Amino acid sequence: MTRDDPELTALRARIPAFGCRAGCHDCCGPVTASAQEMARLPFKPEAERDAALAAWSCPHLGPHGCEAYEERPLICRLFGTTPRLRCPNGCGPETMIDEAAENAVHAYLRRTRQVLV
Repeated sequence: MTRDDPELTALRARIPAFGCRAGCHDCCGPVTASAQEMARLPFKPEAERDAALAAWSCPHLGPHGCEAYEERPLICRLFGTTPRLRCPNGCGPETMIDEAAENAVHAYLRRTRQVLV
């Protein structure tokens, strides 16, 4: 699986960036990702993934927050950038994601095979 997926790269660029609170993981939990997104994430052994799922968490969540932040899946990037997925701590970009970009992300998620991270 190649990490170079022009559509995924373009969608990631359309999601506004903002800084989370240091160490925050209030919106982290089990998520799904496409094969292209999984190829970008650091490998986690099955035991770590199973333990995280049992704790209703993410295997990439460490003591100081997301350990795969730069490569996090689209759904993680959407948190805090849309009124549908608001940050519980009020963090977010100056301007929320535009509706067309959000719809494009959701369309990608619907048409790609999603697997549990």
